[in-house]
Amino acid sequence: MKDITRREFGKAVTAATALAGISSPRHALAQQPSKSDLAYPPGFLWGCATAAYQIEGAVHEDGRKPTVWDIFAHTPGKTYHGETGDVADDSYHLYKEDVRLLHDLGVKTYRFSIAWARIFPDGTGQPNPKGLDYYHRVVDELLAYNITPYITLFHWDLPAALPGGWQSRDTSKAFADYAGYIASRLSDRVHHFMTTNEIICFTDLGYRTGRFAPGLALPAGEANQVRHHGVLAHGLGVQAIRAHARGAVQVGLAENATVCVPVIEDAEQIEAARRATRNENAPFLTTIMEGRYPQTYLEQEGVYAPRVEPGDMEAIGSKLDFVGLNIYTPIYVRADSSPQGYAVLRPPASFPHMASDWIKVAPECIYWGVRNVCDLWHPPAIYITENGCSSDDVLTADGQVEDTDRIMYLRNHLSQLHRAIREDYPVNGYFLWSLLDNFEWDDGYSKRFGIHYVDFATEKRIPKLSAAWYHEAIAQNAVV
Repeated sequence: MKDITRREFGKAVTAATALAGISSPRHALAQQPSKSDLAYPPGFLWGCATAAYQIEGAVHEDGRKPTVWDIFAHTPGKTYHGETGDVADDSYHLYKEDVRLLHDLGVKTYRFSIAWARIFPDGTGQPNPKGLDYYHRVVDELLAYNITPYITLFHWDLPAALPGGWQSRDTSKAFADYAGYIASRLSDRVHHFMTTNEIICFTDLGYRTGRFAPGLALPAGEANQVRHHGVLAHGLGVQAIRAHARGAVQVGLAENATVCVPVIEDAEQIEAARRATRNENAPFLTTIMEGRYPQTYLEQEGVYAPRVEPGDMEAIGSKLDFVGLNIYTPIYVRADSSPQGYAVLRPPASFPHMASDWIKVAPECIYWGVRNVCDLWHPPAIYITENGCSSDDVLTADGQVEDTDRIMYLRNHLSQLHRAIREDYPVNGYFLWSLLDNFEWDDGYSKRFGIHYVDFATEKRIPKLSAAWYHEAIAQNAVV
């Protein structure tokens, strides 16, 4: 259906409704969709996602040393009410309970991250056997329940001992050594690896705006070099995983690419959204997929463009088996006569949003995120590696959480993802963010994204209404 025109689609709807004896498309829209109308393909992978610093806790146990987020969260004024990930969901001790939650949902996949500082407490040097043993136990528990592990190697918790952090290209090399080590130890049972999660968040938010750890606000040239070290780490990591894997593995990354939605779905606006996708993601996903910095980006940055050494771009452009997309919210664009050919539209104050105001209620973003990436770069496979929302969840008197707004958000996004699959875009699976309420970075514990409520005083997990909804969607393999 990718190339069908709006007029052809309208004719098809008219013909179908006539065959069915329905008087008009309006009448057709009023009919209850059958299960098959919103069914996902056989073998579609349903899962959940988490990240180490957000759920594990146990920050001083079994040889783990501090990360930049440990230091940042303990710095006054950096997180909501000074909250930290010291305990979080205590999943380091309660991982078996969390695997049972996954089993009860019926998911077949689980995306989680490894804490680099548990494996190499100083970022480099001798590996820590106790840290590795923990992840062996997690993997074994997942496999015992027939849940396939998808491992993310870096989800922002950089070992604090690394000199210069991401300002140093040595950190990119250290990451590759760490990635290769994990592949050599776990790839007998783990066959899907993601290098990094959301490069813009640990580069720009960490070193350009200072909102995230380590909280620096560097000049443009230095901040762009940090960006380069981030994408270089990814590329070197891909090479290291392939070099050290003990069998066949699939390698990708999880990127929160800027999703550009055409304000009107006609040819001119769709082309503007595609062009915007390439430009707005220039230093990150565009460079990774094309193996070079776009000329427009280099011209825009001028003397502040990153310094590139021989071999860097070959590594950065390493072939991927899949692209993971973390999709929550879009920007809207329209075509214009500017040199770039599009304008980004600022949403009005009335635009609806979830408890986190940056998450707009705009479910079409998941369709356009998939479509634009596939039309531009034709990856072999796509996973939605994160999708979900915060909600003002409260326990009722009888101990329930009736998060109907989250169900609305998920149902509508999965309906739009179904549209992409129906049009033959290669979406293999979906990881809901998140399994649990957790430490939400600078928001501390003030924003709840989980489909299981966590009482952070007792660490009790309580399934929300959205967990029951997701269980049924998985059981039906369809939007319900």
